[in-house]
Amino acid sequence: MQDEKFVFAAHSERYSRIKNDALLHPELIREARSFGAPDEVIWYERPLVKKLRHMRAGQWHHAMSTSDLPSRYLRSIGLPHRTPVSYVRHHEAHAWAGIATSGFDSAAVIVADAIGEFDCFTVFSYSPESGLQLRYRRRYPHSLGLLYSAFTRRCGFKPNEDEYILMGMAAYGRPRYVDDILDTWISLDTPGYSLTYNVHRGIGGWLPDARPEDLAASMQVVTERVLVEAASWARKEIGAPNLILMGGVALNCVANSAIAREAGFSRLWIFPNPGDAGSSLGAAAAHLRKPLRWSGPYLGTPIQRDLDIPAVVRSLRTDGMAAVANGAAEFGPRALGNRSLLADPRSADMKDRVNGVKGREKFRPFAPMIREELLHDYFDVPVPSTPYMQFTARCREPAEFPAVVHVDGSSRVQSVSQSEHPVLYELLRQWEDASGCPVLLNTSLNSRGEPLVNTWQEAKAFGDREGVSVH
Repeated sequence: MQDEKFVFAAHSERYSRIKNDALLHPELIREARSFGAPDEVIWYERPLVKKLRHMRAGQWHHAMSTSDLPSRYLRSIGLPHRTPVSYVRHHEAHAWAGIATSGFDSAAVIVADAIGEFDCFTVFSYSPESGLQLRYRRRYPHSLGLLYSAFTRRCGFKPNEDEYILMGMAAYGRPRYVDDILDTWISLDTPGYSLTYNVHRGIGGWLPDARPEDLAASMQVVTERVLVEAASWARKEIGAPNLILMGGVALNCVANSAIAREAGFSRLWIFPNPGDAGSSLGAAAAHLRKPLRWSGPYLGTPIQRDLDIPAVVRSLRTDGMAAVANGAAEFGPRALGNRSLLADPRSADMKDRVNGVKGREKFRPFAPMIREELLHDYFDVPVPSTPYMQFTARCREPAEFPAVVHVDGSSRVQSVSQSEHPVLYELLRQWEDASGCPVLLNTSLNSRGEPLVNTWQEAKAFGDREGVSVH
């Protein structure tokens, strides 16, 4: 950050090529320091409080380790010894990432994640006059995020990584076990909830005869109910017309849509990187305690090339698929046009073809991308625009775009405005002129189990390996 403006942000995994890498990569540090030596470092949680939580959770190895203390760790990777290091509360870092980028004068703020220090679920009010005020909290082990992760594991996926797969699987099931979940694992108490048991280590083989799809659908319904009731309470008690939703749970775009439709807020803002990675920006904002300048999520490693839009359109017309690696990498978990694999959505076979290229499960959905002014003509989305794939919407013409419509008729749509992404907007316009189709399939440029590509060389390697043209 320079002069109260975010100028660079990136994920370590994009440099190490290790999915969800928890260590700061030397190349990431080098690129960040190309903007100048740091005056101060702000860490997104308080390490001693986290150690206390490790002790309470029985995680003695983590509790007694000193190698992960931020000041020691940062100096081991090259931070100058005299650089001051400050710490902020974890959920306040989440909250301020949303506040600093929302443009709202006042708002209710909900933070829901697996665990941060001790807090797992918090509701704040924010205004310039009163600042950030805590209105409600649930602390460890009462974690909605951990419960969702436990069901992710129960259904055969990797916890703390594959929750988005569980969300996609839910559309294939029926919510048969909602009452069982409420009777066994969680009780609702607006604006929050309580867990009956600590689920940090999972829920074992609970209901062994249940179909994973039905368990996923049931846990999704419970998650939506918790969040909608909390948001409705915040609308009434806090009174602000705006809601900011943050934390890893805010990546659940199905629940986000339920909140947008049912909670009564005029506007809903979710920072495009609402999980812990985005707390790096939030930590800086929390330290300064004021909104900061932010121009969008394209903050990572740049690929300095002029995109040949007619060539991309030709590839899409002849092969049905094209990869784009251009401009600054997205800061966040989703490819939003700068590290994307694009495809023609009009053939149902295209879904299987793209899943084959990426090595993904066949049941997983793909996102449509459309120019912002056409969004509501084709999708029944509950917000004015959705530039960061944060909401699901019913497709008004599902037979026209079968590759981007999920089994339940929904789509996790991305709208593209000319002001925020003129290159991508022009690509969509030229594609429609050439094909008559206003929509493209957009998915991340990576293979299964890998981070998004970061450099042009990585993008070309993907294209050569999978037989896809890269632009």
